[in-house]
Amino acid sequence: MFLVGLTGGIAAGKSTVASHWVDLGALEIDADQLARDVVAPATPGAAAVRAAFGDGVFLENDVLDRKALAAVIFGDAEKRSQLEAIVHPLVKKASQAAVAAAPDNAIVIYNVPLLVEAGVDLPFDYVVTVEAPLDKQVERMQANRGMTADEATARIAAQATPAQRANAADAILNSNQSLDLLIKDAGKLWFKLEQLAEAKRKAAQVVDQTGESSKLGKAGK
Repeated sequence: MFLVGLTGGIAAGKSTVASHWVDLGALEIDADQLARDVVAPATPGAAAVRAAFGDGVFLENDVLDRKALAAVIFGDAEKRSQLEAIVHPLVKKASQAAVAAAPDNAIVIYNVPLLVEAGVDLPFDYVVTVEAPLDKQVERMQANRGMTADEATARIAAQATPAQRANAADAILNSNQSLDLLIKDAGKLWFKLEQLAEAKRKAAQVVDQTGESSKLGKAGK
């Protein structure tokens, strides 16, 4: 298996890149979906969130009211840290299980916005960050997510900086360009990932063959 960490700022284009790579043959694990799963109704995660933040962040059907929770944690670093202390360990455990269940020959994309912030320590073979200028992120969040400029800016401020993500990455994809050009760049990088994955498979085969030869040699002595 070849494991790729895909990160980037909010509204920078991670999902677009991940979707394109899935079309090309990747297996995606979505950290945002895992984060939703671990606080689904009747889960220990949901119970922990309710205990920490009260009934006001839940809807009548016991579903977490994400908008209400966001209003509580964004702008309050202490409460955001409190939530992260609940959710991050649960997501880490779920991501480890998902990676372990992936086929040996797969190129697995772990789409994780908070790779840096959550200290994700999966055994990545390659890390990619997708970046866009701050004004573009705010513009997209207003247009596509119905946020105000202040809400968008608060979400962005809660994430790692582009420099921090770049320091953790092997490659940067620039989404400050047309969608066609971003997809083209993602396609070029996918070709490189395929080559790296194939090299890793061949190296593993050599190690396996060498180890088997060594065992046979010892058996014949």
